[in-house]
Amino acid sequence: MAQRDKSQTDIVVVGAGIVGLSTAFLLQQQGYGVVVLDRKGPVAEASRGNAGAFAFSDIIPLATPDIVRKSPKWLFDPLGPLSIPPRHALKMAPWMLRFLLASRPRKLERGIRAQTDLMGLSKRALLPFLKKTGTGDMLRHKGNLQVYESRSEFEASLPFWDARARCDIPFEHIHGAFVISDIQPGLHKRFVAATLTPEWYSIADPLDYALAIADTFRQRGGRIEIAEAKSISVDARGTTVECIGGQTVSAAKTIVCAGAWSHRLARSMGDRIPLETERGYNTTLPDAQFDLRMQITFAGHGFVVSRLSSGIRVGGAVEFGGLTAPPDFRRADLLLAKAKAFLPDLEIEGGTQWMGFRPSLPDSLPVIGSSRRSKNVLYAFGHGHLGLTQSAGTAELICQLVAGDDPSIDLHPFRANRF
Repeated sequence: MAQRDKSQTDIVVVGAGIVGLSTAFLLQQQGYGVVVLDRKGPVAEASRGNAGAFAFSDIIPLATPDIVRKSPKWLFDPLGPLSIPPRHALKMAPWMLRFLLASRPRKLERGIRAQTDLMGLSKRALLPFLKKTGTGDMLRHKGNLQVYESRSEFEASLPFWDARARCDIPFEHIHGAFVISDIQPGLHKRFVAATLTPEWYSIADPLDYALAIADTFRQRGGRIEIAEAKSISVDARGTTVECIGGQTVSAAKTIVCAGAWSHRLARSMGDRIPLETERGYNTTLPDAQFDLRMQITFAGHGFVVSRLSSGIRVGGAVEFGGLTAPPDFRRADLLLAKAKAFLPDLEIEGGTQWMGFRPSLPDSLPVIGSSRRSKNVLYAFGHGHLGLTQSAGTAELICQLVAGDDPSIDLHPFRANRF
């Protein structure tokens, strides 16, 4: 495609998180004039504070029979791995029903297949994307170590590792505290087994990575404007995004990548999508002395510890609490205390706490595709805690849809009207 006049707006991308920025950049690479709208500016929400992992092996949806069995005990524990504050429980009921339905064996298997397809595409797309954005030096190949405190906890994980094996994901089970400590020194001896996923990638710092994409996009003529989109309308000429305050931006196509706020815009197009806010907490520690060799996943407690260029980040857990309630940083405190118990030599003083809004759908699959009202409005949101992981692949799919090409994977499982 010939290069367009840089002042021309062909496409509006709503959302300047990692999915929106990646999508805007690739569209720009294809010659489109792109403007990005965001309520706060680049990387102001969930994309700035994640664990920095490209978790390509994370193909298992949140809704599994095991989680469903545990959820009654967890849900109303304000500090549990998966919780719903009582004030939000009634509003969450329809979402939870869909979550339960998504855990049924046939739906779970279909979800794993769809997630595997998107993960495979995203992994193939990542290195070319890093090269185009000049961010390849930020990539790390350190792997991930998932640890288990008991034989029963390890054995409960085996069906999901079998599912990964069927998808050709490499991993290695490890037994014995002393063998585990050779791989990752400093772990408490309580961990009797572990699983090493060697092809787990990470980024030096998710905030720096996304800001680098935003800078490159701008340098090549792209525009990022601070404006909060309120609704989208379509007519014979294309699309118009109306913003709070009265500003409007018109273009041939609009791409919605607004994370946890996306369902509000989809509603203006007649699409009612059951997106909920999965609030994640973390603390970034300044300690660079601890010998953290790879990301460690404490699956039984719902959190991870990872090394970034900005420090060691301790974070995770799931709190479905909506977009307006204040953070409950007791959750971050609890994760930090657990990290200290599991990694006794880790210094936990002087950290910076953070909470972010992950956009979560009941089946753990994002929405990727067009609005039912118009093919000129495309959706790319709902990635949960996998936005960074799936950003390059999602951007590639949106570019294919914009160009009218056949997508690289079957997008039927990701359609907006599947609920």
